[in-house]
Amino acid sequence: MHHLDHDIDEFDEDYVSKTDVKRYMHELQDLALTIIRLPKAKRNKLPLNEELQDAMVLADKILNKPDALKRHSRFVAKLLTEVDVDVLKAEMDALANKHQQQSKQHEKFELLRDQLLAGGNQEVEDLLAQCAGMERQKLRQLVRQASKEQANNKPSKSNRDLLAYIKAHYQG
Repeated sequence: MHHLDHDIDEFDEDYVSKTDVKRYMHELQDLALTIIRLPKAKRNKLPLNEELQDAMVLADKILNKPDALKRHSRFVAKLLTEVDVDVLKAEMDALANKHQQQSKQHEKFELLRDQLLAGGNQEVEDLLAQCAGMERQKLRQLVRQASKEQANNKPSKSNRDLLAYIKAHYQG
């Protein structure tokens, strides 16, 4: 009977296979590219350390050089191993969700505008009851102008004005 001496115990809880390490590094590289491709305004809201911020400055300079960008994303992935990636991902999700909420809010305003244009006087009165800051005369004028433009198939400047007025004053 011969005894094989293994450096790695099969039941070692801390053991991570080479495949798992590679998979994790690929995930970090994908995350790095995602962060690099974010608009600067969003990226600046992320909790990036000084090294990562410096890496982003370089990344912006090489965005249109695919090979260099791929190498740089590997470097950024290595830097990401030193930070709490879960916090970073949560912050990115929050930024994305904020955009979705803004889109839903915009859709709500568009629906209100469409209801005003289709519904007439009762819709105007209902909206005025909901929004104390709106002026009856101004709202009716915008609805009238937008309806007229819509009926004549003209470009809808009043439509945009009405939408902007609803956004500015809606409280609901």
